[in-house]
Amino acid sequence: MGLFKKKQPQKRSTTVMLQSARQKGYLCDEIKLYENNLYDSLRANVPIIDAALSKIVRLTGGYRLICSDEKMQDLLNCFVDEVDVGLAGKSLHSFTDTFLDSLLIYGNAVGEIVLDTDTGRMVGLYNGNVNDIEVKAGPSPNKKIFYIKEENGDKSIIQNPQLLLFSSINTQAGQNYGTSVLRGLPSLSSILMRIYECIGQNYDRIGNIRYAVTYNPGNDPSEKAFAKDRAMQIAKEWSDGMNASKNGEIRDFVAVGDVDIKVIGSENQLFDTNIPVRQLLEQIISKLSIPPFLLGLNWSSTERMSAQQADILTSELEYYRRRITPVIKKIGTMFLRTCGSNADITVEWDNINLQDEVALADARLKNAKAMEIELRLKQNYNL
Repeated sequence: MGLFKKKQPQKRSTTVMLQSARQKGYLCDEIKLYENNLYDSLRANVPIIDAALSKIVRLTGGYRLICSDEKMQDLLNCFVDEVDVGLAGKSLHSFTDTFLDSLLIYGNAVGEIVLDTDTGRMVGLYNGNVNDIEVKAGPSPNKKIFYIKEENGDKSIIQNPQLLLFSSINTQAGQNYGTSVLRGLPSLSSILMRIYECIGQNYDRIGNIRYAVTYNPGNDPSEKAFAKDRAMQIAKEWSDGMNASKNGEIRDFVAVGDVDIKVIGSENQLFDTNIPVRQLLEQIISKLSIPPFLLGLNWSSTERMSAQQADILTSELEYYRRRITPVIKKIGTMFLRTCGSNADITVEWDNINLQDEVALADARLKNAKAMEIELRLKQNYNL
């Protein structure tokens, strides 16, 4: 008896400040909220932007946390792989992926370290919404104060700001918030979506074939007298024939007299949209720094050009790594401190691709050859 009875785990008492803020319906500054909603809509309506942002997050790569105390390394590795992130996420990588995604879209990202209020141990992480907070400068230029703005206009200071993880990119001088990588794209994207909408309308009008059946009565007075009746009969027979084809039946249309059948809009041609669409896509891709071949765009490019584009992408990914490395170190350091350890944390990133491995190996080989030549020269000089 009781074969499947499990020991009941102890209940943890935790509080997530950012989650409670969202449940209470707090709002950020109206202008920032409008921009963030605009970027969300832009990503949802332009698939190539969504694909580019997702690839940036994936290509940023993985990392390892190296602890200066080897005794704590296994515990730190377990934390990186098993830490809970919100309701559905797990692992530190899951948290940083969402954190970086928010940085790219909004220019800002916020997270929270969740502690057990009874033991003080770190039990999870939470990805917050940047619309829930407001950041202002404190008494000193480097001190930030986080506010939660209520619907009635009152502001309350977030308690325990040391548990918040806030970062921004492309921050302009004198500003408290960062700038989204999508800045400048809404106007171009609106033109692009307008072109696609017009293409759809043209196919509705021209691509969906419709016919014009014209009956031309002859000079015979009897034909002119019964022209209306014959036109109605022709229209009925034509309608019956078209409906029969929809049901899979084959039915011929037979008419007497001068009957002309034409496709409506057959004289017109669709506009060639390749050039304007490509110009707009080039602007969007240049802003996101993603090589076109990674997005499935078969634009002509040489091998040297592709290599240069890959190098540019690598530098962009290195920039994003530098922006989230302090956040990762803060999380790892906080975990060790809650475990009673004073060890330091080092973030070791994986190489972005195998080409980097080959380049590094080739560089080490050349340096070794150079050192060997220098040693030989020194020996010959001493002799």
